[in-house]
Amino acid sequence: MTDLVVIQNDYSFIPLVNMVIDGLTSEHSKDAYKRALTGFLDWYKSSGQGEFNKASVLAYKARLVDSGLKPSTVNQRLSAIRKLATEANDNGILAADLASGIAKIKGVRMHGTRSGNWLSKERAQEVINSPDVTTLKGLRDRAILAILLGCGLRRSECASLQVGDIQQREGRWVIVDMTGKGRRVRSVPMPTWTKAAIDSWTARAGITTGNIFRQVRRGDHLTGIKSMTAHAIHDVVKTYAGEAAPHDLRRTFAKLCHKGGAALEQIQLTLGHSTIQTTERYLGIQQDLTDAPCDKLGLK
Repeated sequence: MTDLVVIQNDYSFIPLVNMVIDGLTSEHSKDAYKRALTGFLDWYKSSGQGEFNKASVLAYKARLVDSGLKPSTVNQRLSAIRKLATEANDNGILAADLASGIAKIKGVRMHGTRSGNWLSKERAQEVINSPDVTTLKGLRDRAILAILLGCGLRRSECASLQVGDIQQREGRWVIVDMTGKGRRVRSVPMPTWTKAAIDSWTARAGITTGNIFRQVRRGDHLTGIKSMTAHAIHDVVKTYAGEAAPHDLRRTFAKLCHKGGAALEQIQLTLGHSTIQTTERYLGIQQDLTDAPCDKLGLK
């Protein structure tokens, strides 16, 4: 069997990694796996590992843990490496016993449930108002922030949004038939202030069809018709809300909706979660035994 050190030094490495990435459906996951595999193979080459096997992956796992990465991050990178081993075995590059050993490596145990990060209502409002709307870029960035906070989209969903996706339904603006994570299709209601932010951007940029969010080059000019990437959406968020990532704005949307009295089932539908339990975990909802639903029955 060919060792991965050889793969790394010839062109067979590229299609192997591509096969790993092509097997994923989420653009976010594709980006994460690509970074994970690039990081692992850079370490693998520089550390002088003799063979791609369970021992070498365990050594890399220890390095990741010692570097202080979150368990979820370490586990994601290990998942990418396991998939790399599977593809290498399927293509006759790695022996079955070596691939099996790597597949059995356990992730880092996570204790409890992470509550995640979110912004207060006041901070969220500051973020929306931060861009300089006298510029084309500022109008675009405000529209991006408005749709992340106003509709709870994922950054990949924001990046792929089309003009034709926003339609009127039952007297309001709605993102119709959006395909999200797990290929689940949903429709997302849009607040009027989000639609106004999008209209200000598209009118100034002259966008009437196609991708809504596009790159703006230096000199405040539109670069073309191609959409922004999910990574570019991330950069916009970090510019105006340095303490938050795009997913934190999605969580902020959910938290503020819940605090405002929105029904849990409606939040679930808007976010595109597969179950109500997922939404409950997302919001960090815990059972309240002092003010329980049965206390509201009104029966004697």
